Amino acid sequence: MRKRLGIISLFIILFIAFITIWNYSYYQGQEEAYIPIENDRPIPIIPSETGVFQRSEYALDYTNMPVDENHQRSMKTYYDNRAFHGAPPSIPHEVTSERSMGENTCLKCHENGGYVDKFEAFAPVTPHPEMVNCRQCHVPQKTQTLFKGTNFKRGTIPTVGTNNALAGSPPVIPHQLQLRENCLACHAGPSAPKEIRVTHPERVNCRQCHVPNNKVTEDIGTFIRKFEN
Repeated sequence: MRKRLGIISLFIILFIAFITIWNYSYYQGQEEAYIPIENDRPIPIIPSETGVFQRSEYALDYTNMPVDENHQRSMKTYYDNRAFHGAPPSIPHEVTSERSMGENTCLKCHENGGYVDKFEAFAPVTPHPEMVNCRQCHVPQKTQTLFKGTNFKRGTIPTVGTNNALAGSPPVIPHQLQLRENCLACHAGPSAPKEIRVTHPERVNCRQCHVPNNKVTEDIGTFIRKFEN
């Protein structure tokens, strides 16, 4: 009799333990899946991936927006406005004031884009509207040709459609991410060059599929300017 009671008691204890563990596991599963990492300083964990989400609210607008065939930009006009691949674009129009440093003057058109009647084109969207000192990097065009011929080479421009690791795989990112964290600024919307305008701007987590082209670079040491006596 005691042996039978012992076995029954053991089963009751195991059953109660199972119910307790299952109940704990069930309610734990109801909690939010994402638990933010606690940090004493408000530093973004992956800053190179935060920019793309800044304009995510416009993603569905870009998806439903019709393509204006008569006012599209192309990669040719995109690179003609740069001294070399990776250089900041020059300002291809008159500047209101030479003392204007940007902010409200430039961001009127370039923060969210939009059609500009004067130029019959859509204003390109800046990927870094928080950098309000625009004239620090962007300068007006002074001439369409060089004052004097040089041996300067503009470098190799990435060819669209040839930077996939495998046929059918997502293309890699052929440029640096610094000041270009907001992918939708150049790859979505009517101001995006037609060759690199994506078909799926609603998938705002671009870095989930597209990775930077990690090329090995050599350490050239610290640059020291030599002064002649």
